[in-house]
Amino acid sequence: MKDFFSVILWVIYPYAMLLSFFVGTFVRLKFYPASVTAVSSEMLEKKKLMIGAITFHVGIILAFFGHILGILIPKAFTDFLGISDEMYHMFGSLMMGTGAGVLALAGMIILTYRRFTNVRVFVTSSWSDLMVNVALLITIILGLASTLSGPLHPAFDYRTTLSVWARSLFYLQPKWWLMATVPWIYKTHVICGLAIFGFFPYTRLIHAIAIPYQYFYRRYIVYRRRPRV
Repeated sequence: MKDFFSVILWVIYPYAMLLSFFVGTFVRLKFYPASVTAVSSEMLEKKKLMIGAITFHVGIILAFFGHILGILIPKAFTDFLGISDEMYHMFGSLMMGTGAGVLALAGMIILTYRRFTNVRVFVTSSWSDLMVNVALLITIILGLASTLSGPLHPAFDYRTTLSVWARSLFYLQPKWWLMATVPWIYKTHVICGLAIFGFFPYTRLIHAIAIPYQYFYRRYIVYRRRPRV
């Protein structure tokens, strides 16, 4: 029974969320392209939005690519380069991961506080907008807690367990049993992160992959001041 639930959690669930991400994104971009927008509330409140958005986006982009590198680069490669485990965890996971996480968390706290406390922003927000803010905030907190809790789990190495499991999903041979020794804080972070991928296409988050390539070739828009009569 334990293995059954492990297979559901670390095989079926990840594939379901990834399938939802790719299929949902394709359908949204193909059939509902006009709905792909961040629905900016800048006109309602600008100061907190600018500070929070810039801080959050810088932090989350750094954290995203940090996750990608942490998953894709196997331990054998860093060992081949002569990078010790202590050096990798100190500079890669702890310093870079913590820095990116703190930036993303600070920005998300500002944005969440703004959305829930500014009356005009709150009443114009959909349930999806509110849930996205809360989900991102929880996921970032869990990710930062996972990074900072590393010293509490000296025997755990995510590069020989969690990362190997994540890579195995992409070549369709999921090694679900490797997640058995992963601390609960990491597991919870992974579950929440996959959930965000799953509902990504159905929220405003999809604007992150909508590249406005038409701006490179469209005609210039000229604005002229209306002359005084």
